[in-house]
Amino acid sequence: MADRMHEVLSELDAAIGVSGHEDEVAAVIAGQLEGAYDSRDADPLGNQYFTRGGEDGAPTVMLCAHMDELGFIIRHIEDEGFLRIGPIGGHDARMVIDQDLTIHGEDGPVHGLTGAKPAHLVEAEERKQAIPLEDLFVDIGTASREESEALGVRVGQVATFRRTGELLNGTRVFTGKAVDDRAGCAVMVEVMRRLGDQPIRSTVCATASVQEEVGLRGALVAGTRLQPDIALALDVTVCGDTPGVEFRRSPVRLGAGPAIKYYDAADWLGAPVPRRLTQRLEQAADGAGLAYQREVLFGGGTDAWTIATSGHGVLAGCVSVPSRYIHSAVGCVHLDDLEGGVRLVLAFLEGLDGEPLV
Repeated sequence: MADRMHEVLSELDAAIGVSGHEDEVAAVIAGQLEGAYDSRDADPLGNQYFTRGGEDGAPTVMLCAHMDELGFIIRHIEDEGFLRIGPIGGHDARMVIDQDLTIHGEDGPVHGLTGAKPAHLVEAEERKQAIPLEDLFVDIGTASREESEALGVRVGQVATFRRTGELLNGTRVFTGKAVDDRAGCAVMVEVMRRLGDQPIRSTVCATASVQEEVGLRGALVAGTRLQPDIALALDVTVCGDTPGVEFRRSPVRLGAGPAIKYYDAADWLGAPVPRRLTQRLEQAADGAGLAYQREVLFGGGTDAWTIATSGHGVLAGCVSVPSRYIHSAVGCVHLDDLEGGVRLVLAFLEGLDGEPLV
């Protein structure tokens, strides 16, 4: 199972899926799920729905993992051929300098490099600051706008980090360009694959959502469309186990098991998870003998936010995969945490016994 999880995550991470451009990821998920669902559907926004039917009268459970990754959009081509970019999603400007990018042009991929003023010319005050994204440029080796356009580059095209995912030095730690949230997608895929061997009475809809990184847009549409009885977002969460991070701010460790989310917030907006849902997740983990962590996150949210308030309201929570270096080109996850997430979700589904939570 570990090798299969690595295989699935590698294929998902390699796919290109900037917010609003998730078709390639959707195709990978569909291929991985072949034979593991009864029906497939999609909506105009691009959300994908893979449904395994349950018994009449049993609840519908929505599993939701977002397909999109952080990226960039070409907003201007300089006369000298350099590209100016804007962010798609919540980038940390410190992480964008001196990176390899792929511009997804009309005639295929174009290799580019993010550049800025050389260190020799940086003033003392500048050294203390992150370089704003609007001051960065992408060098694609051309000397004019005409040369850049001849490569198929146009304003409005998207770019992604150019990096191949891998296991670090033979460990079970996987690092890739888009583990947020291809790790959650991999958990969702594997849950659906294994459902055929589980006595689950509920209807389960694996939802691969779009545009999470630009405002949780896809999940709102998906929640309204499905109106499930219960929804679980499957996403990554922040680890606090690296040097320079106060562990008390994010007491989640890589490799210590999936996390059950109790609350998350960004600025003054917050999303408490109903206790009747977290309690059942705890019971499922304890009953299956699974290690898990307890998560309270300040500084971000998941698709569960908009699913919870969609339609007439949905009982929604989140099972998280711990991740280091989130929202960068070098995000890391542990395969054991993905496997633990799969087993936790399966145990939760089995524990429902066809009855909705009240």
